[in-house]
Amino acid sequence: AVVSTQSGHYGRGVSVARPLIQPLASVQPVFAVRTFQTTPKVLDESFEQAAKFIGAGCATVGVAGSGAGIGTVFGSLVEGYARNPSLKTQLFSYCVLGFALSEAMGLFCLMIAFMILFAL
Repeated sequence: AVVSTQSGHYGRGVSVARPLIQPLASVQPVFAVRTFQTTPKVLDESFEQAAKFIGAGCATVGVAGSGAGIGTVFGSLVEGYARNPSLKTQLFSYCVLGFALSEAMGLFCLMIAFMILFAL
């Protein structure tokens, strides 16, 4: 091959052929491996446990309402006895019905709280 130089002289030069493909040992992978940033499994489990405790606490608030309802029912029974003692049996049957309904609502709230804690 004839190569011209800066000075304008023409001479015979040596051409060096380079391979177009790199050897396999030095090939870098074309694709990059990406990792997604996620929360650790331990942290997810602790958030889940905290949510269970909060939910169970909110469900347990109904038990306090049940206690207040039972107190109101028996307070009304005493007041009814004081006003009209002749209605003792009828007032007592209404009192038992009110107690049962109020207690059932409290037990339902407690059941939901236990379900949140142990079944989910």
